Amino acid sequence: MKKLAIVTVAVLALGVAACTKNNADNNAANETAVENTAATDVNAADATANADAALNAAGNAVENAGNAVDNAQAAVENK
Repeated sequence: MKKLAIVTVAVLALGVAACTKNNADNNAANETAVENTAATDVNAADATANADAALNAAGNAVENAGNAVDNAQAAVENK
């Protein structure tokens, strides 16, 4: 019975030791989470900016094509 009590106390002691707060580890984990979230936000902003630039480039290409059609039509009219 004493052996069972000793083992039980040892297991409980390990359990309590495992539950104690380690603020340094928690703070480091929180800092890492904040940095990862910030990096994700920056990457999303970069992707949005790149998509916006691509959309602007596509719009410019369409406008240039329209101008080319207008110029060709004017050239035909001016024979």
